[in-house]
This record gives sequence, structure tokens and C-alpha cells, in this order.
Amino acid sequence: MSHALLIIDVQNDFCPGGALAVADGDDIVRGINAIMPEYDAVILTQDWHPAGHSSFATTHGADPMTLTQMPYGPQVLWPDHCIIGTNGAAFHSDLNVDAADMIIRKGYNPAIDSYSAFFENDHSTPTGLEGYLRTRGIDTLTLVGLATDFCVNYSAVDAAKLGFNVTVRMNLCRAIDFDGSLDAAIAGMTQAGVSVEQA
Repeated sequence: MSHALLIIDVQNDFCPGGALAVADGDDIVRGINAIMPEYDAVILTQDWHPAGHSSFATTHGADPMTLTQMPYGPQVLWPDHCIIGTNGAAFHSDLNVDAADMIIRKGYNPAIDSYSAFFENDHSTPTGLEGYLRTRGIDTLTLVGLATDFCVNYSAVDAAKLGFNVTVRMNLCRAIDFDGSLDAAIAGMTQAGVSVEQA
């Protein structure tokens, strides 16, 4: 066991028709399913917010996609999405969830958002994923999923900082690309030592 596939947030609310839809977000599902057997482990992340989460624009009476300051730094205020127990929070129906060794839920603390699979947005509160990977002897990660410029990006950079060998397969990711966020994410991932594969 050494190489895991980390599949980020392939959920209904991030796919076309969802509350925070990523353009063509569902186009990657078949390709992700196809590569699952190539890895020693398959791990899914699931955005999992309580209603009224502090990252929701409605909680602040603000417009979606505006910025606010939280105790942990700047926070994009999102449309309400991936609310615990809703269809929007469910995985895309075509995703082969049965192949997953583990599902890690993030963003369930109402006071702090959690883009990364490894840490909440304070960059210090761990999700427990690192410990799981270490105890299984996994040192290499390939990331796919949604969205490239937020949760995939944060997860990849954190994994690299933790010492994992990290690759992001861009053909199996899709981006929000909000105000130049995709280019910034690619630059940040590359600087952190992540291998960004375009094909």
C-alpha cells in the first residue's frame, strides 16, 4: 500500500443543477470511476455543512461570492450548499462510492469552513486524514474532483506540505474559476511541489 486516489467533493450541489454548480462538474465522474482500480486505496471527501453555516451568504445577509473576514482569515460567502442530509450533499449518483476505502466529511463545524481534506480553514485543525494515510503506509496521492481552484487546490497544497508525493489530474477536475482563482491555484500548487498534470 503506497498510492491512494483522493476524490474531492463529487457531490450533487457541485454538479450542474446544484446550488454551487461547477461547469461540467459531472463530466469527470466516468473517468474517475475508470481509474479507481489502479490505486491501492480510494478515499472520498464529502462537503457536509449544517444549515446556517458561517460560510453561507444567507447567514450574514450578504450576496453570494462576496468576501468577509473570519477569525481565521478571509472567507468567500457561498450559496447554501451541501447541507447535511440533503440530496445536494449526496455523492453524484454515477460515482462508484462502493469502491471507497474511506469517506471523510468536512465543513461540519458551523464556525469554520473546510476546503482541504487535511485541515479546516484555520490551517491547523486536522480532519484526521493524515493519520489514516500514515497508518496505512500511503505516501503518494493523486487528486481529482471538485473544484480545482478551491477544495482540490487546498487539499493538494496541504498534502504536499505534509510530505506526501502529490499529483493533480486536471482532466478529472473542474474549476469554479472565480476572479482568477484557477490560475492562482495552479501557480500555488506548482510552487508547493504538486505535479499538475494537464492530461
